[in-house]
Amino acid sequence: MILYSLSRLAQALIVLVCISLIGFLLVSNLGDPLATLLPSDATQAQRDQLIQALNLNAGVVERFGLFLNDMVHGSFGISYRTHEPVSTLIAQRLPATVELALVSLAITVVLGVSGGVYCGVHAKSPVAKAIMFFSLAGVTLPTFVLGILLILVFSVNLGWLPSFGRGNVVALGDWWTTGFLTASGWRALVLPSITLAMFQVTFVLRMIRSQLLEIGQTDFVRFARARGLPPRSIWYVHALKNALVPVVTITGLQLGNIIAFSVVTESVFAWPGLGLLFLQSIQSADVPVISAYLILIGVIFIVINLLVELSYPLLDPRVLRRGT
Repeated sequence: MILYSLSRLAQALIVLVCISLIGFLLVSNLGDPLATLLPSDATQAQRDQLIQALNLNAGVVERFGLFLNDMVHGSFGISYRTHEPVSTLIAQRLPATVELALVSLAITVVLGVSGGVYCGVHAKSPVAKAIMFFSLAGVTLPTFVLGILLILVFSVNLGWLPSFGRGNVVALGDWWTTGFLTASGWRALVLPSITLAMFQVTFVLRMIRSQLLEIGQTDFVRFARARGLPPRSIWYVHALKNALVPVVTITGLQLGNIIAFSVVTESVFAWPGLGLLFLQSIQSADVPVISAYLILIGVIFIVINLLVELSYPLLDPRVLRRGT
């Protein structure tokens, strides 16, 4: 178990360094920070001071080392668009994205896992067939179209829910804000969280269903039927236990997908999160923010993937014997 954990941790660190290198190359080769951050009438002394502050006079290897050091300490440079520290912009937008991702993940787990298990166990029932039929909408309907439809129905026509913004928030500490403690915050979360979760629900549901149908054809399930075990025991004890590894994998990685692909949803609902910040940064060629966003998303995927892989031996001890 220790060797398994160390090998996975080493792999995660290697991937993190590679992602950091990509972010460093973006900042180093795209755009001119001097022209962007300094006024047109800046003096040579001001230029020299900024060059020194941004380490532009150092070699490439040294600059990459300084970039890694700053990244470890939470510093990603200065935004070209707002002239604020990138870490400050991320800290302001992170709470909104985290709350949206958590609610979307909860919807994904509740609907996707339960629906997938039901459709896998009762594959031939009319309810399962109806669920699979309507799940096609989650696969084929683009996110922005679903968001606009929900706004049209529940905001414009019915007037039940807000169509944009985060609602009222409460400050917790120096920089974290939450809408979980206000009614308007919860109302504002409904439409964007459903929009963001819909594709994930469909994906998880269909994957779990196919996994259970495959397990249902294995020898040990046939042997359990031959022994006369009740269907509930066969599916919910034996079959589902063997499906836990792919279920945990799928569910865990969906959190990373929800955060990474929230750009469209946050744009449609004007949700003040990281996705909207990333889109605004692309429109204004704000390279430091783009680089920091890509690194942050990479770190999130690395951490989630590491936690998922470390959970495999707990769910299925055969993973260690296979040497994976």
